[in-house]
Amino acid sequence: MERKEKLNRIYLILLSLFVVMLGYGILLPTLPYYTERLALKDNLDTDLINFHIGMLTSIYPLFQLLFVIVWGKLSDKYGRKPLIVIGLIGFVVMNLLTGLATSLTMLYIARITGGIFTSSVIPVSNAYLSDITSEKRRTKIMAWSGVAISSGLIFGPVIGGLLSQTDLHLEYSISQLHLGRFSVPFLFAALLGLIVLFVVMKWLKNTTRIHKFTTQKMNLRFTFTKYFIVLLVLSFVLQFVVTLFETVFSIYGKDELGFNSNQVGIGFMLCGSVMAVLQPVFASYGEKILSKRKQIALGLLMGGISLIAFPFFKNEYFVYGLIILFAAGGAMVTPNLLSAVSLTSKENTGRNISIQSSTNSIGQILGPILGTWLIAGGFYYPFIIAGATVLGAMGLVYFLNQQDKGVNGVLLADQHKNRKMDH
Repeated sequence: MERKEKLNRIYLILLSLFVVMLGYGILLPTLPYYTERLALKDNLDTDLINFHIGMLTSIYPLFQLLFVIVWGKLSDKYGRKPLIVIGLIGFVVMNLLTGLATSLTMLYIARITGGIFTSSVIPVSNAYLSDITSEKRRTKIMAWSGVAISSGLIFGPVIGGLLSQTDLHLEYSISQLHLGRFSVPFLFAALLGLIVLFVVMKWLKNTTRIHKFTTQKMNLRFTFTKYFIVLLVLSFVLQFVVTLFETVFSIYGKDELGFNSNQVGIGFMLCGSVMAVLQPVFASYGEKILSKRKQIALGLLMGGISLIAFPFFKNEYFVYGLIILFAAGGAMVTPNLLSAVSLTSKENTGRNISIQSSTNSIGQILGPILGTWLIAGGFYYPFIIAGATVLGAMGLVYFLNQQDKGVNGVLLADQHKNRKMDH
């Protein structure tokens, strides 16, 4: 494959990742306010609003969990492009339904639809990137995948916060659909998704299938080594904590700090910006200072400390500073974990990344539910428990130094390199 052709493919994949995460970012600052409006319209008890915020956040990754491995297997059989296209179609439908929702029921339907179909985009896109890049450049390209994802979290919250507060709104109802104040950000996301869908359909070339389904049993046994399981547990912890933080912070900012949706959006924008800037930096130059294993440990330490400190600071700028520290820790951990997973098996990259994505989804399901439940006891509890969980996960990094037969992981390469240096 020519360099120009490869770069064009990479750009299209990164564009797909960006627009999907942009839609996710748009929802972050607006969901508490949007849910509150629909809940009050349905005459629900105000005590149930936080419950619905947690459930609406969790139901999306729940359906991602149920379908992501299916999409991964199908992408291994039929190529990556058809599954990315399906995911983008689901993304457009989800945002249309969200933007035009007139009840919590419709909002739930939109989130379920999105969870089913968009669950294919991120893991299959990462598998596509893995297919067309060498092992040597795998960590860097996964870091750029992280940049695309983080960039969505930079612009999404800002767009969501601004468009939901401007005066550029119409009030118009058609049957069960309603165009109003909170419709514009989601219709904007749907329009962008539709444009990217057409671009991908026209210019992205499909990959060749990797293997037949008959080989799955043998490869599955190979995949689930101690090394791979530790990577999955770390992925789970990271996503559990991140989604807990996202859910709790949006409520914490609204109810405790008195932030409007724009200020909450700035917090998420800072988080995404730091992730976008630092992921490629750590991927390119981090190894010159620390091994990948040590980068993961340090990233977890930074994340844990920032979370524990979070509820003790009420000043807006201190809050933003802790968000930056939290994001910097995540930027160290995320590309190294994804790269390690992609290198565990050349023949089953799509399936393995999908398994990791399923693990992520479990964390994304439990994080918002536990976070909104803990809020009832006070805002200190979710942040401190999340921070303690991250610090506890640092102990798992030790096991990434343990060899497993047949595993060719990037972190094991670090181990061998360090041993040579010791000698």
